[in-house]
Amino acid sequence: MKKRLYLPILALIIVLSLSACTNEQSQPKEPSDENSVQNAQLISEDRAGNKINIPSEIDRIISISPANTEMIVALGYGDKLVAVDKYSEDIAGIPDDVPFFDIMNPDVEQLVALEPDIIYATGMSMSDGNDPFKPIKDLGITVAYIPSSDSIEGIYKDIIFIADSLQAGDKGRDIVDNMKTEISRFEKISTTIENKKKVYFEIAAAPDLYSFGSGVFLNEMIELLGAENILKDQEKWVSISDEVIVASNPDIILTNVNYIENAVDEIKNRTGWENITAVKNDDVYYIDNNFSSLSNQNIIKAMEQMSVAIYPEVYKK
Repeated sequence: MKKRLYLPILALIIVLSLSACTNEQSQPKEPSDENSVQNAQLISEDRAGNKINIPSEIDRIISISPANTEMIVALGYGDKLVAVDKYSEDIAGIPDDVPFFDIMNPDVEQLVALEPDIIYATGMSMSDGNDPFKPIKDLGITVAYIPSSDSIEGIYKDIIFIADSLQAGDKGRDIVDNMKTEISRFEKISTTIENKKKVYFEIAAAPDLYSFGSGVFLNEMIELLGAENILKDQEKWVSISDEVIVASNPDIILTNVNYIENAVDEIKNRTGWENITAVKNDDVYYIDNNFSSLSNQNIIKAMEQMSVAIYPEVYKK
């Protein structure tokens, strides 16, 4: 399998730009296909609030987001993908010969030439305030925007939206129900935990440390596991100084940084971090970047890794 390498600047653009783009995309647009009456009755808006018409038959799909690509594959529609973004390249289940596009600057002419029935786009493409898909929408091709969700509930809605748009609602609800079952299992176990451990989860390495506070699905996941994010009093995605981390003295440090050689060792060897409890106890762990950074059903796999890292004596099977 090819190794996915996310550059730090792109990682930060991904987590920071999408929510902002939600507002930019929130202006309702008129449906471009007045003939898709039946599906318009089923779905009238995309996840960004734009009015859309869903085609009655979808055989050619383009996904410009790895989170969405994984959802489409999980729903059983991977074989209908005719193009994806570059970061979906190593996702199992996509056809071998699909072309790859730049999330930030997709080639509109090439996208149109592929004759898609629907394009699932992310708000990230509009991070500079422009809509690169407007010429495509003007041609009558359905473009559904799905801004990256910051909450687990939002992830549920994203999955259901894509499932319903593909007329695979039952499968989508099965995926969501399975997620809820697993989360309930974590919650039930977490009620037995009396002393909450303090957790720091790093998403960008030194010198430009980045993490998150409340209002992010990763913060929810930490709390559902019965632990406490040391940055819970802050909001959304945050730049943080190492002085704050050292002063907070986390019991556990998690990282999903995959753009340096060994993120765990890099943390353990930072000057001034040697007295942090997590470092002294060798409680620094890598959490799969794909599972923990993409807002889709695979966050459950990240929760599994996080649970064993934080409370091995409680969650380890």
